[in-house]
Amino acid sequence: MAIPADALAHPIRLGQPHPRVEGPAKVTGTIRYASDVPLPGLAHAALVTSTIPRGRIAGFSLEAARAVPGVLGIFTHREFAGAIRPVKHLMAGGYANSGHLPLGSDAVDYAGQIVALVVAESREAAQAGAARVGVRYAPTPFADGFDAPGAETVLLADLKPKHHDPVRGDADAALVRAEVTVSGRYRTPIQHHNPIELYTTTCAWEGPRLTVHEPSRYIGAVRHGLAAQLGLDPADIRVVSGPIGGHFGAKLALAQYTAPVALAARILGRPVSLVASRRDGFTIANYRPESRHDIRLGATRDGRFTALVHEAEVIASRFDPFAMEGTDVTASLYACPAVRTDERAVRVDRNTPGPMRAPPEVPYLFALESAVDEMANALRLDPIELRRRNDTATDPISGRPFSSRPLMACFEAGAEAFGWAERDPVPGRMQDGPWRIGLGCAASARPVKISPATMRVALAAGGRATVETAHHEIGNGITTLLALGAAEWLGIAPESVTVRLGDTDLPAAGLSGGSATTTSLIHTLAQACETLRSRVAAASVAEGGPLSGADPATCRLADGFLVAADGRRAPLDRCLARLGTREVETTTAFTPDGAEPDALAAIESGRMALATGGESVSWAFGAQFARVMVHAETGEIRVPRLLGAFAAGRVLNPLTARSQLTGGMVWGLGSALLEETILDRGHYRNADLAEYLVATAADVPDIEALFVPDPDAAVNPLGLKGLGELGIIGVNAAIANAVFHATGRRIRALPIRVEDLL
Repeated sequence: MAIPADALAHPIRLGQPHPRVEGPAKVTGTIRYASDVPLPGLAHAALVTSTIPRGRIAGFSLEAARAVPGVLGIFTHREFAGAIRPVKHLMAGGYANSGHLPLGSDAVDYAGQIVALVVAESREAAQAGAARVGVRYAPTPFADGFDAPGAETVLLADLKPKHHDPVRGDADAALVRAEVTVSGRYRTPIQHHNPIELYTTTCAWEGPRLTVHEPSRYIGAVRHGLAAQLGLDPADIRVVSGPIGGHFGAKLALAQYTAPVALAARILGRPVSLVASRRDGFTIANYRPESRHDIRLGATRDGRFTALVHEAEVIASRFDPFAMEGTDVTASLYACPAVRTDERAVRVDRNTPGPMRAPPEVPYLFALESAVDEMANALRLDPIELRRRNDTATDPISGRPFSSRPLMACFEAGAEAFGWAERDPVPGRMQDGPWRIGLGCAASARPVKISPATMRVALAAGGRATVETAHHEIGNGITTLLALGAAEWLGIAPESVTVRLGDTDLPAAGLSGGSATTTSLIHTLAQACETLRSRVAAASVAEGGPLSGADPATCRLADGFLVAADGRRAPLDRCLARLGTREVETTTAFTPDGAEPDALAAIESGRMALATGGESVSWAFGAQFARVMVHAETGEIRVPRLLGAFAAGRVLNPLTARSQLTGGMVWGLGSALLEETILDRGHYRNADLAEYLVATAADVPDIEALFVPDPDAAVNPLGLKGLGELGIIGVNAAIANAVFHATGRRIRALPIRVEDLL
């Protein structure tokens, strides 16, 4: 990758706190989200979803719905069967968040499946019409969860051909020989994303061309998936995703509702908008599935791990070969000579799960980090000291070195700031009046991922620049980082940079996920800016140029000038004139080390392409600390303090990075104590924000995120690791461990509720 060694030698803005460039528009309400786009003649849609978990549709009663004033059309499988072609799941080589075919037949495969679309002049009329659609069903037996009759348990390796269960040595024999062992079953619940911005799409046709306004974290997959579903040329589809009002893993790729809305718009000859209800969002999008983990851990009496067995089961759907996997992290986090893992998927009659921020690490590390705490208690050893004794510079499974391994540096920095030294080692002895006090900790770890991307960057006379790529502003502040990076490397002010994202008319980019947005786009930007710098420099140092005779490799752009190593300066306008233009532009493609040979072609065709890097193992790390208070009589749980210390490579904007980390920690609190979707006979019973409990910042009066230096020259050229998902990982385990320290009661199933402590 052609980034000069001194590309970051003039740190003007990157690495310094900077407010979001789009912040004023957000807080004043002038920013435009997908459902805000005004289109002439816009009609509105509402969904009708199935009320049985499995069976067939025996018939419809539509007269009452058609009689609602303003209703323009009602569409079911009778209208759309055969009009929408099946596509595979994004992570199975396709484009969709679910391989389930929308409105494809009379079959009902899960509760909440889309069975009809009502379109009307107004949203209220569409909703009224949808409420009056009668559906007659012929139910059949179903399986909705673990141990349900009819649920099918399969090896994850059979479901996902590329999956391999990490194994080293003979862990079962090592457990028999272990001096100390702990074992337990740990459970995590169903959880739903519940972003503030609802799931929405607006489809408009101009002749054969379709424009879709939809919040998505992979507009390329929406474009190519819709083309495959509707038999269109991808060039005839434009997908626009403005700023996204939250997704946290949802809004994954092609949604189940987009094709029906597009077909309805074509039939009616006018744009159609769907803003799904909060309740519908529980079944038409992804969710974090429930999981259960059997962990057995063996150690010597002085606290050296000798054996680890991690057997896990996660829920999957009947129709997609997809399930989240996570033992690649738990098997490699600590030094251990004998490891056996076994991951299985349990296929049931529900919609396909999907990524939810830190998809595998949140449930899998809850189990492992709880078991590590149990081992520390069994050994009468400080939990941090136990982790120190099992720290490792190499991955115990592959034997490859970690590119950097600051896990214990995170624990040390966090322990000092948190006041860990005040912790009484004996559970149940710290009290404040009727409140039992507990301190707990857990590790956070996340493999680094990076994606190919393409980007167009232009530098114009007058010192203005434009950055364009078909990536997405998901709320993480990438717009600001791109403006700061372009300003840094092109020598202009951030206010002089225009960033355009979220439009398939722009150069292709991949998925906004895997904490790979910054690592992917900033490297692409650096490469593009270097291309522009070298082009301007080459023209300016040539004979007769304003910096004639200077070494072009050492020239840099600064404050609207091209500056040579000897101090000579030439105005940018004059340098551009040497190129015969007032604007220089480049479209740059970036492919990371370790990527598949066709990775760039994959993102250009809307498919998945995340890479994990080169010869070393590259992870971001953190240490989570929690202080809890448990009322001795009522069992009420309070968390007055959370602190995390994180090492995630080079941090480009501490202001937005800290916000991401503390936001993740608050969500980790919700994972530990609040969030759970209740399943009852195939239905989600608390599908709203009144009964699905979500943590807020007010629930954590004292929350702090620390940055631990992590200079990692091996991870990638700019030392970036990504941290969007790091903040949530391990918080649930730290809180559960603190509850044990306060009460002596080990809770192995989330969320922890008052009734667990009475």
